[in-house]
Amino acid sequence: TPKAKTLEVFGQRDAEGRPVPFHLYTMRQAIEEGFILDVLKNYTTYKAFYRLVKASEEDPQVDKRKATSQLARFMSLHPYNIGQKTQVMVEHFRSKVRHRIGGKAKAMVVTSSRLHAVRYHEAFRKYIAEQGYKDIGVLVAFSGAVEDPDVEGVEYTEQGLNGGIKERELPSKFASDDYQVLLVANKYQTGFDQPLLHTMYVDKRLAGVQAVQTLSRLNRTTPGKEDTFVLDFVNGVDEIERSFQPYFEQTVVAETADPHQLYELQHRLESYQVYWAQELETFCSYFYAPKEKQTVADQAEMYRQLRPAEDRFKAKAPEDQAQFRNALSGYVKLYSFLSQVMPFTDPDLEKLYTFGRFLELKLPKDDKQAPLDLDGEVALKYYRLDKINEGSILLTLAETVAIRSPSALGTRQAKDIEAPLSEIIDVLNERFGTQFNKADQLLFDQFIQEAKQDQDVVDRAMANPLDNFELAMQPKIEGLMIDRMDQNQEIVNRYLNEPEFQTAAFKALVRRIYEEVRAGMG
Repeated sequence: TPKAKTLEVFGQRDAEGRPVPFHLYTMRQAIEEGFILDVLKNYTTYKAFYRLVKASEEDPQVDKRKATSQLARFMSLHPYNIGQKTQVMVEHFRSKVRHRIGGKAKAMVVTSSRLHAVRYHEAFRKYIAEQGYKDIGVLVAFSGAVEDPDVEGVEYTEQGLNGGIKERELPSKFASDDYQVLLVANKYQTGFDQPLLHTMYVDKRLAGVQAVQTLSRLNRTTPGKEDTFVLDFVNGVDEIERSFQPYFEQTVVAETADPHQLYELQHRLESYQVYWAQELETFCSYFYAPKEKQTVADQAEMYRQLRPAEDRFKAKAPEDQAQFRNALSGYVKLYSFLSQVMPFTDPDLEKLYTFGRFLELKLPKDDKQAPLDLDGEVALKYYRLDKINEGSILLTLAETVAIRSPSALGTRQAKDIEAPLSEIIDVLNERFGTQFNKADQLLFDQFIQEAKQDQDVVDRAMANPLDNFELAMQPKIEGLMIDRMDQNQEIVNRYLNEPEFQTAAFKALVRRIYEEVRAGMG
């Protein structure tokens, strides 16, 4: 699963100047020759259908994007949701997995956060004890300590939940006959080599190279291991197929980052007058001093040089703060990438990168990133867990799909939209479990017109072939759908809940948007 950075550093240039591998051993070839197993051959997706209701009479105005995310998190952490999925996983493992590989098969549960891992661990142990099962041992893997907001005064750690097993002992303990299931949160999803791992239960959004690397924990071969199995509670078949397709055959980089963009960002950052050149130079003089000559006083002086910039930033208007923060983050990320793929002879760029990394950490957090307090506002009314798809995900020998390296000047910020909390709950309710009827063309026309006004959509349509353009449009189309929920619930719900209808509607919409944008700009 080569990233763009890997190809930039180690690849050769093709006739068009794009980085390509100097040698190729594809996923397809590795599967055909039996070197690895096809992790998409047995892929089952489930979907949770649920209804949320307001638990209070208040109907506060809240940020729509943030509240939608918070409500989804509320649902994902709800004890009933975790309990139902735990039952599915435990019973599936005992009936379908436990006996495989000579009775040594193991499973991994991929959770979306450390708190999810803690709660799943508690749910697994409770359910296994209630059922009297003696053939499933469970371990959990996450970093640091976790506090559950619903359990005051208790701090959970990996070692504590695992009965004293130390982190370095965890792989060998999991390899033993005492443990069969490993619950993970941002750990062991890459680089973990356990050939007895047969099944993966996914309760986390996966995309791109992360999806490939995570699911590929299953692809190791060992005597008696004939296949693998994935049960996915979150991701659709189309999403996983799009993630794997670029790596099935040859991987290429769609576009190479332009180093001149660093100078544009450098100029933009200087124009805000948040930091002064002398402060940057003084900071770097301490930072780049020989380590053996650095003292605690020097480190204090280094951080003192950041304070004036921090104060000037706080005095800026919120809009200027957001723009500066965005530009600084873009510069740090872009320089970090480019510095690994090409040599630089401009020390000023390196100094700004170093100064910027530390300044970024000192800036006050964006208030918009703080979680919403929805405690007491929402309750779970209805829940159903259904199997959506069962079978194989087939990758095709189609035209090469490109992966992308960082190339943008910072990141684009989404507009904040305020809406009543009840409306947001209605959006989620209608996304899960409603019956649908036929859609009309008017709503599609509104989607197309709004998409054509989005500069990001226009830029992508003009710079990419249709297949690449499609890869970036899935979240945008879904966002347009959700934004039009009140206007036509029937078509929106059908799009969000029926995979076949979604695929047909998505391709038709994207093609129309693509053709009309290019026709209008031609």
